[in-house]
Amino acid sequence: MTVTRKVHTIKNQVNRVLPGFENVNRFRCRELGMEMVKILPGEFYVTSSDEIIATVLGSCISVCIRDPNLGIGGMNHFMLPENNKKEDDSWKYNEIDKAARYGTDAMEHLINELLKNGGRKKRFEIKITGGGQILGDMNNIGAKNIVFIKEYLEREGYSVTTADVGETCPRKVRYFPKTGKLQVKKLRSLNNKTIISREKDYKKEIEKRKIDGDIELF
Repeated sequence: MTVTRKVHTIKNQVNRVLPGFENVNRFRCRELGMEMVKILPGEFYVTSSDEIIATVLGSCISVCIRDPNLGIGGMNHFMLPENNKKEDDSWKYNEIDKAARYGTDAMEHLINELLKNGGRKKRFEIKITGGGQILGDMNNIGAKNIVFIKEYLEREGYSVTTADVGETCPRKVRYFPKTGKLQVKKLRSLNNKTIISREKDYKKEIEKRKIDGDIELF
């Protein structure tokens, strides 16, 4: 299985971790008394345990999908929608780089992992969030991401249960795959310069052949 830029930190492992996700960044959320997994741009995570998947989004999108019959679900985090032009010699990547860049690949990885662990497409519950217009000088990537994900899901025959997208603020996101609950906190009152700066840095990184695994939107 090709997994996007996994973090090399193992915390207290209470829940059963699906194969391929043993090395994710896991910690105990004291507020909720649950295990929490934090994903970064270009990553995804799938679980059948009662735990939380968390991230912070600017112009990026996260798609949360679960099979409620099995209690298995996951979330991805991507920045660029898709590559619509032929790659030239100056833009080369391996499969991991490709998955980190494009929403099409991020969706394939997430859906395939759910199917591999028993999920069924006809039962999928899908929620989307993100796509904020926070990078005004970057051709409104957030809006393009929103258009992409809605068209992608419609083309593949999926319906969206809940969508919280757009606006001009970053979002702090927590997803509970066991129950399907999605918590979104809009960071309106914060100084967003750090998030904007780091998202710009990430945009530059994914335009290179090598992607650094240390970029985080916190």
